[in-house]
Amino acid sequence: MSKENKGVCFAKGFTAGAAHAGIKEGSTKDDLAIIYSSTPCNAAAVYTTNVVKAAPLKVTKEHLSNGRAQAIIINSGNANAAAMNGELHAIETAQKVAEVLGLKPEDVLVASTGVIGQELNVDAILKTLPKIELSNENSEAANLAIMTTDTKTKTCGMSFELNGKECHIGGICKGSGMIHPNMGTMLAFITTDAAISSEMLQKALKANVRTTFNRISVDGDTSTNDMVIVLANGQAENEEIISEGKEYKQFFFALHQVMECLAIQIAADGEGASRLITCTVSGAKTEDQAETLARSVVSSSLTKAAMFGRDANWGRVICAMGYSGADFDPDHVDIAFGSAKGEIVLCKDGRETKADDDVAYEILGEDAIDILITLHEGNERATCWGCDLTYDYVTINKDYRT
Repeated sequence: MSKENKGVCFAKGFTAGAAHAGIKEGSTKDDLAIIYSSTPCNAAAVYTTNVVKAAPLKVTKEHLSNGRAQAIIINSGNANAAAMNGELHAIETAQKVAEVLGLKPEDVLVASTGVIGQELNVDAILKTLPKIELSNENSEAANLAIMTTDTKTKTCGMSFELNGKECHIGGICKGSGMIHPNMGTMLAFITTDAAISSEMLQKALKANVRTTFNRISVDGDTSTNDMVIVLANGQAENEEIISEGKEYKQFFFALHQVMECLAIQIAADGEGASRLITCTVSGAKTEDQAETLARSVVSSSLTKAAMFGRDANWGRVICAMGYSGADFDPDHVDIAFGSAKGEIVLCKDGRETKADDDVAYEILGEDAIDILITLHEGNERATCWGCDLTYDYVTINKDYRT
């Protein structure tokens, strides 16, 4: 297996394109993107758990009822959520893409991101769609078009072998704020040329979301528009995966690598963030226990603020563990902070170690910080990702709508 900086055009038969429609007044960036497969795909998706679901998500869910799709249309600048004619506009968008590409409307999936509660400028979208040029060189252009408050594109690819055939998985995503498990304002689009049934694709996607996108947190908010979509067109010509076995495990692992890579990039690009925080809980009785504790730590505003200030305040870590809802013995907890500058143990058996604050300050000055927690209760572990909380987070969000 080989991980590469490749996106949705990495797999055979996939192209993408982007254009500027002017969806958000005053914005000059490309805000419309299409991802297209030259042949029909088996497809799978996972959606936000927010009760308020955006219109594009509802339309996509309906179009995916048969487990098939061939194109995705994405717009930024407007979420098309809680809008008067939201579903009508999402349907009109899918119909126009189908007309342009010679597809059935139900083979087109729809995604949107941006401001909630405002009417979508669907006329601008319908007018711009025919102008989008598709190419296998346009993954980065599509990635840029779907960004909102993101400061950088997020892409990842993996090549691997199935039944002697070279296969590829590539993905792009957007996400910076409103990020929290189950999921947060994030859209992820993954393509593969591997042949796999819709049922097995859905199974692999759902299981991998739990250990990747559902283990990141930026600010505790879960959005109305989140979705992860995977398209598989089978052009690698491997024997189709229709059940669990060796080939399914190989595909599952490759998909996990791509999804984890994308998830970490989202956490690192949290709104206003200056540091990626990785929290690993080991020595747990169960993976669920470890995950609950790690998630609570990376979601803690006080811990995130301490990381921004390079303050080795392990008390905030054990406090976040304490209200996580997970059962553990606080008198047997070890806590260490680490980075490229080294590692320092701050808490042993639930008590401070009198560690050198100056050394800790140097360690916490790096762009990527590890919070390492050991429970001494078992052999299970889990990792979650987040970022620090900076002044810029408030600056970005105080006037996001205007």
